[in-house]
Amino acid sequence: MAAAVALLLFLSAQGAAPVLGFTRGDFPEDFVFGSATSAYQYEGAVAEDGRSPSIWDTFTHAGRMPDKSNGDIAADKYHKYKDDVNLVTDTNLEAYRFSISWSRLIPKGRRTVNPKGLEYHSNLIDELVRHGVQVHVMMYQLDLPQVLEDEYGRISQHMQTCALRSSVIGFRTWTTLDEVNVAAIGSYDIGQIPPGQCSDPFGVTKCTVGNSSVEPYIAAHNMLLAHASATRLYRAKYQAVQKGVVGINIYTLWPYPLTNSTADLEATQRFRDFYLGWIVEPLVFGDYPQAVKKNVGSRLPSFTKVQSEAVRGTLDFIGINHYYSLYVNDRPLEKGIRDFALDISAEYRGSRTDPPIGQVMQPEMVVSMILKRVDYMKNHIRSTLTALRNGANVKGYFAWCFVDVFEYLTGFKSHYGLYRVDFEDQTLPRQARLSARWYSEFLRNKEIQIREENELDDAGSHAQQ
Repeated sequence: MAAAVALLLFLSAQGAAPVLGFTRGDFPEDFVFGSATSAYQYEGAVAEDGRSPSIWDTFTHAGRMPDKSNGDIAADKYHKYKDDVNLVTDTNLEAYRFSISWSRLIPKGRRTVNPKGLEYHSNLIDELVRHGVQVHVMMYQLDLPQVLEDEYGRISQHMQTCALRSSVIGFRTWTTLDEVNVAAIGSYDIGQIPPGQCSDPFGVTKCTVGNSSVEPYIAAHNMLLAHASATRLYRAKYQAVQKGVVGINIYTLWPYPLTNSTADLEATQRFRDFYLGWIVEPLVFGDYPQAVKKNVGSRLPSFTKVQSEAVRGTLDFIGINHYYSLYVNDRPLEKGIRDFALDISAEYRGSRTDPPIGQVMQPEMVVSMILKRVDYMKNHIRSTLTALRNGANVKGYFAWCFVDVFEYLTGFKSHYGLYRVDFEDQTLPRQARLSARWYSEFLRNKEIQIREENELDDAGSHAQQ
């Protein structure tokens, strides 16, 4: 099956102009609009009904978040999922993507399924199906059970393959791994997310363990092998009966050359090779891009012939988490110890006049660049329609995030939800933002060109946009 791109996009504030210019009815019938969440960021109930700690529990309780927060309660989806599914239907969403809580479903990491965890996930799926909402499932969204981290370490090939194989459960549309490149860089290069490993001088904070020059590449390599193992297991045992599709998700930043010089054009392609090709090309062609192999050298693991054949072709679709774009220019390849960012041999910035930024994962970049939530949504939906009309095989748009959640980089400092959650109120009430109302109206009026909103979003302060 040709790879289909599922766009999962971060949100911002609102827009202007008299008429939208396109309708829901302009999209193909099989194109779906939805929203997404992830387990640790949303569920809460971290110590209830047999759930074991995940690496996020360990990381946050060690005080590693900028605001010293944790996801112990988050938005309490575990207890509020029925009400939230009602909000899903009130918003006219056609699909909803959530991640499986590995620590809740398989607390020991392998084999034994927790009945209460299975009941929760089954009830959630049943509730969505009952309301006519397509179910899209992410098997792993950066929240490994701590027991597996303790036993193997996340860069271990054995842990990645056996654990993912044990978690294969049948769904019609499911994704194995979320943001493989972020998991590798954030966890093992800059140490910004659990298990928070890095080496000087590359970490966002000083790490006590890690090797930023080597471990990100080992981690990504083993995650690719794990994805291939889980996908081939699914295809061999379940796909013929369930007729489902399976894919992987990557973090994307689209690079533009800062100038039209040959050096900047080559640097821009090199940036694409590292951020996108590093993960996608092995799954399509069976090997890493030449630029990655050249700059990383012996630190980059090699696929054996058997592994290359096993990995190649294990995609029915590619999920894209798109946040923002960058301008790229060439910089000399540094000698000595390098990490992922230095291996790219390029500088990048948010606009042509901005100074270069050191790491593209920094949350301030997202907050400063994404200013208008509805405007952001409508422009990306419009661009998606243009891509479809130009022949792209795009199958869906999922807005991040359905409600305000514990954000992986900023905790509760940044809120991106279609629905605002009042975290100061113990009942955690939800309130529709302008973006939720706009999205709902767009999806309800399949053939009517709705007028765009001119009022300000009710998201509150800039940090909540």
